[in-house]
Order: sequence, then C-alpha cells, then structure tokens
Amino acid sequence: MLRKEWKTFLTAVMFLTRIRVPAGIDHHPDYLQRSPRYFPLIGWIIGVICASVFLLFKALFSADFAILGSMIAGILATGAFHEDGFADVCDGFGGGWTREKILLIMKDSRIGAFGAIGLLAMLGSKFLLQKDTLSLTLSPDGIPGHPANSINTAGNCLLCCKNFIVALVAAHSLSRLMPVVIMRFFEYASDPDTSKSKPVATRKPGLGELAFASATALLPFALLPGYFLLSIPPVIIVAFRLAGYFKKWIGGFTGDCLGAIQQVSECVFYLTFIMIGKYIR
Repeated sequence: MLRKEWKTFLTAVMFLTRIRVPAGIDHHPDYLQRSPRYFPLIGWIIGVICASVFLLFKALFSADFAILGSMIAGILATGAFHEDGFADVCDGFGGGWTREKILLIMKDSRIGAFGAIGLLAMLGSKFLLQKDTLSLTLSPDGIPGHPANSINTAGNCLLCCKNFIVALVAAHSLSRLMPVVIMRFFEYASDPDTSKSKPVATRKPGLGELAFASATALLPFALLPGYFLLSIPPVIIVAFRLAGYFKKWIGGFTGDCLGAIQQVSECVFYLTFIMIGKYIR
C-alpha cells in the first residue's frame, strides 16, 4: 500500500515538474489517475524551491532580484507547465469564437499575440504582488512579531522573511488545489483520446482524495496568523467563476484551463493576502 502511494506521489512529481524521479516511474494511467491528490504537496515542493532561491539571492542581492530569481526557479522546476496552459487559454479564448475553434487554437503549440500579452501580464503581476507581499511581511505595521531591521544580513534573512516564505509556499500549494477541486465538480471538455491529459482527466478525484489534497494545501496556514484564512474563499470563488466561464464556452475544462486556473489562483491569493494584511487584521 505504501509503495503504491509512493509511486503515485512520484508520478505526480513527474507530471507537474521537471524534477528527476527513479527510472522505474513512468506515465502509467493508474498512477496518473490517482496523482491529483498530491498536487498541493507538489506545490509545497515548488514553493520550497522558490523560497530557497529567494533566501539565497536576498542574502546576496536586492529583494527585487531575489523575487525575480525565485520566479525563474519555479518556472524551471515546472518546465513552465502552468504558464504554458495559461498562454494557450489566452490564445484560445482570445482568438476563438466557437467551441471547436477555441479547442483547436489551444492545441496549437505556437504562442500567439493573446498568449504572449497574457503571459507578460501574468508574470508582471506575480512579480509586483510578491514584492508587495514581501513589503507587507517586513513592515512593522504589517504582520505582528516580524522585525523589519537588519533584513539584508544572511543571518537574519530567514527570520525576517519567514512569513513571506510561508505565504509563498501557501500560494503554490493552495493554487494547485484549485485544479483538483475543478476536476471534481466540472466535466472535461476536450476529446480524451487526443489529449495529453487523458489519464488525469478521465477520472474525478474522490471525496477522500479531495479531503487529503485540501488538508495538505491548508497546512501552511497553520504558520500564519489565523485571519489569513480569509484569503481562501476569494481564491475558490475566482476558480469556480473561471471554470464556469470555460464551461459556458467549451462545455467544461481542459488541461490548459486547469493551468490557467492555477496561475490566476496564485495571483488572487497574493492579492487577498496583501489586502487582509493591510485592511483587515
């Protein structure tokens, strides 16, 4: 049983990232179908990678450069898996006016004007939102118990940036829970026989799997003040509204749609985190 779960977890790692796994792990449909339960845990891994690069660069360079480096690390770790889906969605829904045309454009491996503009806007938004999130967590008026002095020394970097690091992990984990939720409550729109997401898309996560994924995604919030739990409902609402929009136009979701939901959910989390820290706490 444990060995089977371990292989399922490694399959999730292989599916969502470029991290190397043992040679015996392949894209076996049975393991792929059960892998979504571990998507938020993969978010933990990506978040830790991004946070580690941030801390290293923060100790050596400016905060802006550290945020940029952490974003690049996340893109390299995932192979731009979700960013690619977001760009395809921008192209498909920006240039297509029928279900068939939208799906056809999204399957095209080339990126168009809508995709390029959308991707630039998304990456720029992430950078600015993470910058404001860092400023909030370092401010004496932001999160209690978080000193703002001596933040440029290597010895104090981890302590002073603790809440930002936790927020980073929470963002990556919670945003990867949203595709699992959407897979549970919405239908797959594309033809499974011609889709690279076929093994994952043909099975809805069970309630137990959804509960496990949700618990994993919520764990980082235990390290933050309780009022930051208020950032979760807006993320869920936006994810469902996006899924409803996809359903209206193409009858459900595709793998690219799930990638777009992850990207937007991550930005919504940073936005609500900032608003809660400034105006609600």
